[in-house]
Amino acid sequence: MTASRILVTGVAGFIGNHVALRLLAEGHAVTGLDNVNAYYDPALKEARLARLGGPGYAFHRLDLTDGVRLGALVEEGRFDCVIHLAAQAGVRYSLTDPHAYAASNLTGFLNVLEACRHHGVGHLIYASSSSVYGAVTAMPFSIHQNVDHPVSLYAATKKANELMAHSYSHLYRLPTTGLRFFTVYGPWGRPDMALYLFTRAILAGEPIDVFNGGRMRRDFTYIDDVVEAIVRLVDRPASGDPAWDGRAPDPGTSRAPYRLYNVGNSTPVELTEMIALLEEALGRKAQVNLLPMQPGDVPETFADVADLARDVGFSPRTPLATGIARFVAWYRDYHRA
Repeated sequence: MTASRILVTGVAGFIGNHVALRLLAEGHAVTGLDNVNAYYDPALKEARLARLGGPGYAFHRLDLTDGVRLGALVEEGRFDCVIHLAAQAGVRYSLTDPHAYAASNLTGFLNVLEACRHHGVGHLIYASSSSVYGAVTAMPFSIHQNVDHPVSLYAATKKANELMAHSYSHLYRLPTTGLRFFTVYGPWGRPDMALYLFTRAILAGEPIDVFNGGRMRRDFTYIDDVVEAIVRLVDRPASGDPAWDGRAPDPGTSRAPYRLYNVGNSTPVELTEMIALLEEALGRKAQVNLLPMQPGDVPETFADVADLARDVGFSPRTPLATGIARFVAWYRDYHRA
């Protein structure tokens, strides 16, 4: 990959931090952006930021809702690629604070699109989510399926991001690539995710809440595999599909320079199996509190990654047992547990 000037939003976040580290290691000039909010412990975000540095790196503490400052940053940076990973995450939190999602995921994303449009960015890669599949039950989930039935506001904002990106690709020929991430986990992960919550509770001798009676199935995707997919796409800007037909529109492509990809492990695992692997890595048994399905949740996710494999040779490489062992080793070290 040719060395590039790249803006990574959400650089204090889980995925953004790993992406920035990889890009810096490969010799790219990386500008990081984050507002370091308190959705979860800011100390973890500051610790992630402390991992970044060097002559090719710059950091800006900036909120995406400030379109003027964001536009000035993009204008000055003359970025070849923007990797937009900042967002208000979490399905359940969207039930209690929906306005946070409108501000970050809608207004913030619009400001990113405007900045890219006006200042010559060659490629926008942005985070979508497996949550957009919502009420769809046909497995595996494919980017060529219709996804018009979200079951949470978080999912609706991510679907809106895909629609907004398409309009900018169509109107302004801005190449956009949306990535639907499937349950990303690993070292430096998010404390609101199940693996982190379960690990903390098991080590503290507390029960873990397991929804849908433990029958949830998730396509757990290790962070290094996600980073690999993103890095392979940086210098592969989306292009129009000449075979796209408006009489039978394919949701995953377009005549515009617009693409969507699933980024997943393509191997759904029942939550009970994940818990068993975690117990093995921790050397402790979990106390399980079985609960019903939560509003906004879905029983199963399963990624079809054929398009990503075809276009950039992506193949997930990390078995769940290996990834969980690495996460536990990091958790014990970081928390002195």
